[in-house]
Amino acid sequence: MATRTPPRYVPTLTEVVRPTSAQAPVAAAPITQEQLVRRVMQQVDMTLERKLREAVAATVLEHTRAIAPLLREEIEAVVRETVTQAFAHELDSVRTDSK
Repeated sequence: MATRTPPRYVPTLTEVVRPTSAQAPVAAAPITQEQLVRRVMQQVDMTLERKLREAVAATVLEHTRAIAPLLREEIEAVVRETVTQAFAHELDSVRTDSK
């Protein structure tokens, strides 16, 4: 095998790392009841928060879909009335100016 010098920007291994003898895994300290309760409560809090967020989002979406047609009708009525009043105002000012 030919030895080539890699370009200078290519990182090279400078230290040989050899595995040490098999180390026995460190036994975990027994968990206390308080720690267990705290962990369970954290998981419950996270799950409840996510599910509550999903439920609220679904409810808001459902209500938005239900109210959208009613809002559209109301907006159309308000726009129609506003345009009618604006035309009436302009027609009155044209009649007044032409006299």
